[in-house]
Amino acid sequence: MDKLKNIQVFCRVVELGTFVAVAQEMKVSPMMISKYMRSLEDSLGVSLINRKTRKLYVTELGQRYYQQSRLILDDLNNLENAIIESEGVVKGVLKINVPIDFGGIYMLPVINAYQQQYPDVNVLMTLDNASVDLRSGKFDICIVVTDTLNPDVIARKIAQTSLCTYASPMYIEQYGTPDSVQDLEQHKCLHYIDTPHADAWVFIKDRQRIEIRPEWSFASNNGRVLCQAAALGMGIIRSPALSVRSYVQSGELVEILLDYKLPDLCVYASYLPSNYYPAKITTFIDFLVDYFAE
Repeated sequence: MDKLKNIQVFCRVVELGTFVAVAQEMKVSPMMISKYMRSLEDSLGVSLINRKTRKLYVTELGQRYYQQSRLILDDLNNLENAIIESEGVVKGVLKINVPIDFGGIYMLPVINAYQQQYPDVNVLMTLDNASVDLRSGKFDICIVVTDTLNPDVIARKIAQTSLCTYASPMYIEQYGTPDSVQDLEQHKCLHYIDTPHADAWVFIKDRQRIEIRPEWSFASNNGRVLCQAAALGMGIIRSPALSVRSYVQSGELVEILLDYKLPDLCVYASYLPSNYYPAKITTFIDFLVDYFAE
């Protein structure tokens, strides 16, 4: 079997964790993946993967071989990309992962404008709120909305938004406006369940941190749904200003608790450290920064 192919398969087995996952990615049978692995181990005369149990374990030699192999494969891929891009054409498939709400509201216009400028780049966008390990190789770029950065990746800020508290005029008319954050415990609140510590609402006043854990009457993992629920008068929402801009402009939501500040959220384009970045990645990130700066 082709030695390079064997090494590629081995690296993906280490990164994805199972033969089945690699087989699905490569559109072959798990038995074929096993053959690739056996061929590589036979040529080296050592065991790289311990498969005596249901879970695969990479041996110590396997870890060393993987680390060097990954560097070689990355260098080879970078060389191929550099040769292609030396012709002056930015091309390829750009795989990005974006939070559901941010992607649904903001990313399509960005991608449309980007592809007008770079028509040979095909963009595959996955909308998912789950945390993504870029080392899996499934994505080139992950867009994250956070106040805490992963130290293992490079993150470039593309936008910043304030986090505020909102209610609809309908809700305020029926239940009144909370005068303090402590009053939220007597109100209906809407929770976004895909964020860390979603039950804890943190506010800042006079440089003091105040943490409130209000009971929720409705919760969802979709920010658009929560905005609609708030606009219908179902409860009070805590949301990035970017996400509720249209509701505020139409008068369906109004900001409350103006004396209290919430932590700002930043939007980042995150990607793995590398000695070389394909032009499809660098041009897209630069485009994002310029687009949101406007």
